[in-house]
Amino acid sequence: MYFNAIANVIAGRTGCDVSTIKPESTFVELGIDSLDTVELLMQLEDELGFEIELDQAVTTVDDLDKAIQSKQG
Repeated sequence: MYFNAIANVIAGRTGCDVSTIKPESTFVELGIDSLDTVELLMQLEDELGFEIELDQAVTTVDDLDKAIQSKQG
């Protein structure tokens, strides 16, 4: 549901082509470390218009998508 927004933010931050980002892509594969993840979440919050609070570890783009969906109901 939020995959496209996540992929676009990742592509903007890393310079990779958005078409190469898949749900199973890990943040490590995409060159995103823990500090980048925090900044990514802040940018996503701005883009989506709501606060994202994670209470679980996310390692893939799909993990993040599902975590955001679970918080939004």
